[in-house]
Amino acid sequence: MDGATFDYVIVGAGSAGCVLAERLSASGRHRVLVIEAGGSDRRFYVQMPLGYGKLFYDPAVNWLYATEPDPGLAGNRDHWPRGKVLGGSSSINAMVWIRGHASDYDDWESEAGGAWGWEAARTAYRAIEDNEAGGDDWRGTGGPLFISANRRDLHPLVETFLRSAEATGLPCNEDFNGARQEGVGVYQMTIRNARRNSAARAFLRPAMKRPNVTVLTHAQVTRVLFKGRRAVGVEYQRHGRSGRVRAESEVIIAGGAIGSPHLLMLSGIGPAAHLRTHGIDIVADAPNVGRNLNDHQGLNYTWRMTVPTYNDILRPWWGKALVGMKYLLTGSGPLAKSINHAGGFFRTSPDLTRPNMQLYFQAFSTLVPRVGERPLLTPDPFSGLSIGLSNCRPTSRGEITLKSADPFVHPRIVANAFSTENDVAEMLAAVKFLRRIAAEGPIRSLIAEELRPGPSVQTDDDLIADFRARSGTVYHPSCTARMGRDAATSVVDPDLRVRGVEGLRVCDASVFPTLIGGNTNAPSILVGWIGAERILKNAR
Repeated sequence: MDGATFDYVIVGAGSAGCVLAERLSASGRHRVLVIEAGGSDRRFYVQMPLGYGKLFYDPAVNWLYATEPDPGLAGNRDHWPRGKVLGGSSSINAMVWIRGHASDYDDWESEAGGAWGWEAARTAYRAIEDNEAGGDDWRGTGGPLFISANRRDLHPLVETFLRSAEATGLPCNEDFNGARQEGVGVYQMTIRNARRNSAARAFLRPAMKRPNVTVLTHAQVTRVLFKGRRAVGVEYQRHGRSGRVRAESEVIIAGGAIGSPHLLMLSGIGPAAHLRTHGIDIVADAPNVGRNLNDHQGLNYTWRMTVPTYNDILRPWWGKALVGMKYLLTGSGPLAKSINHAGGFFRTSPDLTRPNMQLYFQAFSTLVPRVGERPLLTPDPFSGLSIGLSNCRPTSRGEITLKSADPFVHPRIVANAFSTENDVAEMLAAVKFLRRIAAEGPIRSLIAEELRPGPSVQTDDDLIADFRARSGTVYHPSCTARMGRDAATSVVDPDLRVRGVEGLRVCDASVFPTLIGGNTNAPSILVGWIGAERILKNAR
């Protein structure tokens, strides 16, 4: 492999990178190399949907990033898992398929033009999807990515939650990706035939059957190589040995919202003064690289229930054996799903024009931690239930900078969570709404007691202190190499070309102009899809 030449070199086999590999190779005219720092996604706990709890701290598939101590989170360091495996974070996430609000893409259009607006996005999503619920003006069928409607085998308390949320005034919503987003309902999932349907499974694996596609795993790219100001290849380390590959057309960085700005800076593209402090030669002074970090923050409220929850079947050894056999023999049961069966979107003020909060319902609780594991498969030893939420469009901004010029040292991540009055005020209103849901008749009669934060936490100051102490990322970092028409505020142009150099693009969640109001796997796949169109438009 060392010294080989390809037309396109894609750095990272995450959600966008997998889509790029499939689309750029489809014609057969272009030689495509995908370089991935992690290994194969063919691992049991990757393929089993609920197995993602086992991957939360697994260095074999996870970068295991950590933020700096955050004053907005009561001084805590937050754990940021990101996928280090074929499929990237789509191989370790909770599989919820949410496009975002239509107006999110209006925001993108105002920053980056019509190719990224809502009508273009809706057309692309319909081409991407093979939706189990069937096709209509919003959903697509026949595309490469199967989307489960998630209507079967739901926990009985899902219906109780939905009726309770509706009692607060929220409407029932049959499709959050349809005509409207607001309301409560069941989440669509990237699950197919009881297996995770990651970007690797839907896009990369089919592309790997083509003779013009090469995938190199366990190879970490350490820098982009330049001839003058043109990217001509990359350098990587694999099994302790250094190698180089050349790109005749372009290098495309798809390392995600942390990995992509990190690689840009290691390669000499970033804030010049900062790079010089680490002894890095400047290729292009790009002050916005690593800035504008945006992420959703969330937390759970938890109750002890008087009726069984998933805790009762997933905690004891005999329950684990039972659900394990059910999954292996029938492809059903709790192991065949995400823990987030249902949820929704709501506004903390009627004056808002779109939802600013997202709900997650879990017939499950994990107050008692287990070292080294997100305990989805070992829940609390009592019947527990959690309702979570996260903010959709926080105004707080963080940044990613270098700790070292050593590419194997993780970058410094400063999240700056809840650093604006707006974010604090809307989260305060949101957590109060969780208690409104719990006070409604359908679910109220089944609650034994509130466990977190507990009935003693009542004042605004106490509620704020609680969510600062218990909140954390919901794993949606973005915007760190943002796209836009304005060179003063962006890293890449609307065609995803890195400003100040040639032959180099970024294509992943880092280029989001703004954070989408919802889970970010779908828009990351969208960026790969539309990004491939933009690349092929200029292909040689």
